[in-house]
Amino acid sequence: MLPSLYEAVKGQPRQHTYIFIGFTDEEQGLVGSRFYVRQMTKQQVAVTDAMVNMDTLGLAPSEVWASHSDKRLTSALVNIARRLNFPITGVNVEQIGSSDGEVFAERKIPRITVHSLTQASWSAGVLHSSKDKISAIHPDDYCQTYDLLAAYIAFLDQVLGSPTPPK
Repeated sequence: MLPSLYEAVKGQPRQHTYIFIGFTDEEQGLVGSRFYVRQMTKQQVAVTDAMVNMDTLGLAPSEVWASHSDKRLTSALVNIARRLNFPITGVNVEQIGSSDGEVFAERKIPRITVHSLTQASWSAGVLHSSKDKISAIHPDDYCQTYDLLAAYIAFLDQVLGSPTPPK
């Protein structure tokens, strides 16, 4: 989904700078995201308005890890979902593991994690098993999550912080 979202926003003028990153080794201790965040300068941290984390999408309709997401970012996502008439629920996944957004929170960067992990998919053993393959994805849920996230990042561009100064 990340490359598709990039393609959706790259041609449109934006007030803010977006950085699209696919982190490695989340399951081995957030290795990629932790390395990235540790390399950020104080100035980079100061101008980072949000981290939108996408994790395990397409297994069900969109969900947000509410207990580990910024309330303002969550409220905006819920409002966009309502406007689009898309279902969204808060499903907390502390018992399952962590996610790349957590290391951004350590640097006081607001974060939100959007996912689709349900009790059913967890009980079915889809994650990190031989069942973890493209056929487990529900195309309608995946497309709806894409539409929601595309609208969401466009909305955030209009409401978050002050724009990035031109270079």
